[in-house]
Amino acid sequence: MNTGSDGTGEVALAVDEADGTKAERELGSRAPGFIQARRTLHLSWQVGVFVVGLAVVVAGIVMLPLPGPGWLVIFGGMAIWATEFVWAQLALRWTKRKVTEAAQRALDPKVRRRNVILTTIGLVIVAVLGGIYLWKFGLEMPWNIKE
Repeated sequence: MNTGSDGTGEVALAVDEADGTKAERELGSRAPGFIQARRTLHLSWQVGVFVVGLAVVVAGIVMLPLPGPGWLVIFGGMAIWATEFVWAQLALRWTKRKVTEAAQRALDPKVRRRNVILTTIGLVIVAVLGGIYLWKFGLEMPWNIKE
């Protein structure tokens, strides 16, 4: 899996196709030049980006308890904010770095083996408890059992 990072704890870097070097994207506004040139227009642009990003983040928060890809939408809202605000760019970089590190740890054979064993043990325990319940009560719902 190529995540754009060569080692653990490294920030994912953009590769310059011309000479093959890696360089971090500069922080700051990615608004078009004609918008950045005018202070009022740039401020309006920032307010618009903030409002759109806020709407997406709020929709993601609403999706956390409801059906829907809540965390994905929240990170999408953060990405919208990161097009204009340095604090969101730094938060997104930190999140990408942590997700990359977690993915690399998850692909470690020892960790995978441990996770498979723990999952198998958990499934066996649930199956045994379910079998005991069926043996004792049958297909009766728990709230209908009278003893």
